[in-house]
Amino acid sequence: MASVTSLTASVHQHLANALTATLPEAAAADPLLRRSDRADYQANGILALAKKAKANPRELAAQVVSQVVTGDLIEDIEVSGPGFLNITVTDRAITRNLAARAADPEGRLGVPCAQQPGTTVIDYAQPNVAKEMHVGHLRSAVIGDSVAKLLEFTGETVVRRHHIGDWGTQFGMLIQYLDEHPHELDHKDAEVTGEEAMSNLDRLYKAARRLFDSDEEFKTRARRRVVDLQAGDPRTLAMWQKFVDESKIYFFSVFEKLDMEIQDPDIVGESGYNDMLQETCRLLEESGVAVRSEGALCVFFDDIKGPDGNPVPLIVQKSDGGFGYAATDLSAIRDRVFNLKADSIIYVVDARQSLHFKMVFETARRAGWLNDGVKAYQLAFGTVLGKDGKPFKTREGETVRLVDLLDEAVERASAVVREKAQDLSEAEIAERGTQVGIGAVKYADLSTSANRDYKFDLDQMVSLNGDTSVYLQYAYARIRSILRKAGEVRPAAHPELALADAERALGLHADQFAEAVAEAAAEYAPHKLAAYLYQLASLYTSFYEKCPVLKAETPEQVENRLFLCDVTARTLQEGMALLGIRTPERL
Repeated sequence: MASVTSLTASVHQHLANALTATLPEAAAADPLLRRSDRADYQANGILALAKKAKANPRELAAQVVSQVVTGDLIEDIEVSGPGFLNITVTDRAITRNLAARAADPEGRLGVPCAQQPGTTVIDYAQPNVAKEMHVGHLRSAVIGDSVAKLLEFTGETVVRRHHIGDWGTQFGMLIQYLDEHPHELDHKDAEVTGEEAMSNLDRLYKAARRLFDSDEEFKTRARRRVVDLQAGDPRTLAMWQKFVDESKIYFFSVFEKLDMEIQDPDIVGESGYNDMLQETCRLLEESGVAVRSEGALCVFFDDIKGPDGNPVPLIVQKSDGGFGYAATDLSAIRDRVFNLKADSIIYVVDARQSLHFKMVFETARRAGWLNDGVKAYQLAFGTVLGKDGKPFKTREGETVRLVDLLDEAVERASAVVREKAQDLSEAEIAERGTQVGIGAVKYADLSTSANRDYKFDLDQMVSLNGDTSVYLQYAYARIRSILRKAGEVRPAAHPELALADAERALGLHADQFAEAVAEAAAEYAPHKLAAYLYQLASLYTSFYEKCPVLKAETPEQVENRLFLCDVTARTLQEGMALLGIRTPERL
């Protein structure tokens, strides 16, 4: 595997060696290196070391400088202020490093895999059977998909789990209605669209609800049906399966619109853990982790109390013998740890469920199912807000349907593409409009830290200016256009050439791609990768304005600038793919 040591890591190593040579007791001390606007890098670690060694920081810094070997990598190093080090790397080192990245035979741009990859189960995109997906489902799907891609790219084994809501008392009402109106879910044609499947389900749901609310006898029959379902009555289960299958037609159509691939075996809903529920309760009760309280099986916590000061327990089994979410979630943890052999389990779930997951994880720890070797983590996300800063609703005050939102984004983006398009056919405009619109929605979500709320503003999302995916997609398409115009002239690295400031800034940033990916993957933070890519596109824009590419002064400079363009385009494309966003070749 052809991983490339970044310039940052190389400079860090040089400084660490110089520190150790100056102060042997400083071995393993961190030079605290970071990018700087005064030089390429600044190191601030000497201040803390000087304090510890009771030395003058400027004198210590001067001694360290005398130990640093300049040459191929470091052009210049000087002491500034109270003992900072300003470091400039050579132009040659920048170009060479990028050339090594470009030459990576696996096409990974020299990004290494994690040293000890494990297995991560990621639970995301959890729609409910027989219910429309709304704007609230967007974040779980988009964030989860990107985190899964990031982790896989770093070498982690990723098991995707879509914990769909496919069980519970509401199914008694639906199944009973279907039993009494057996043709409600029949299809006219063999080919069923997701929209048609959802409208079937929606119609049936509303009719069943009306009857349930108005007819006591139907209500009694529906409640009896819940008992049949939970007892595993074959006829009842077969009708339940119809709802699941019909819903999946709809789910898959929405995920396809979101340009996300979801595999059927990854969909393991609440029902997938039914056979484990009794045993989960038995294990918790026998070990004393859970106790009976007023007939219910509960887990209590010292630090979790209600407004009245009384403890708020996690109820694993209700007093009537029914199971709540806790029993299912705890059974899922057992399955993920013992059967799927997970080292990490990530739950991409709304922040409003944080208390539930805190209690579930703590219970699983007490039971010994989660230990030091297994991490459970809720990747909690904030709310999608309207332009007015309030939770996003339709004018009638209803929750916004996800498909309507996506269709509108594609419509807006297609208008932007049509306006800018010079030589695109209608079919191409439609294809690009979809890629730009869906990319805009995903990027707006992913460029915000997950735990923060964000405003859903389509005008802003499809803008060509500012921190939007459209800006990044246009930067990529512009580079591809330059590379096409170059014709026979191929990109080639020329380490012997001096670089202009804009070339240096772009090259240094492009070289940090591996670090940006590693940080985003380790912290489950796609927004950090989005910020890196936006900065890359901005630096490219500045380079494009200041450094003529095809009209550069010498043939070598043309080739070298084309090479910089090519590395930037490949980095943008790879980075955007990890966010789940397409990069059209022409726009």
